[in-house]
Amino acid sequence: MAVVYISLGSNMGRRRENCLRALAELNQAPVGSLTGRSEFYLSQPVDCPRQNWFVNAAARLDTRLDPFALLDHTKRIETQLGRRINDVRFGPRMIDLDIVLYDDQILDTPELTIPHPRMHKRRFVLRPICDIDDHIVHPVLKEPLTQLLAGIPESGQKLIRIT
Repeated sequence: MAVVYISLGSNMGRRRENCLRALAELNQAPVGSLTGRSEFYLSQPVDCPRQNWFVNAAARLDTRLDPFALLDHTKRIETQLGRRINDVRFGPRMIDLDIVLYDDQILDTPELTIPHPRMHKRRFVLRPICDIDDHIVHPVLKEPLTQLLAGIPESGQKLIRIT
């Protein structure tokens, strides 16, 4: 059984409900079993600032799926919940599910990079994961996620807890 951290985000429609629906889908066989969930946060958009703020959260999941099978399931959930394949990169979306950590694995393929290649630069990814477990160490950078989070200025990446 692998322990996986998934980042969730939505800035279209009923954002919090979109995240809750995604969490429910992640908690279904054969995907896995949710063993932790963060608070929900309103977050300022990064990389494409002229759009609605996101609702973000993170989930800890126990799964028997390998990283690529899990990726297939997360993409299926995104499509089921209304994400379009042609969505603008970093732009508005109904739901976004990113595999951020998969045990301590390091993987770099055209389809999937683990740990997520931008996680250490994103407050909206690190803060929710630290809500679940504040003792995680980044498998490549070898630094605690709490330390990485503390090093990111709030300017341009504001977070507001909403739960």
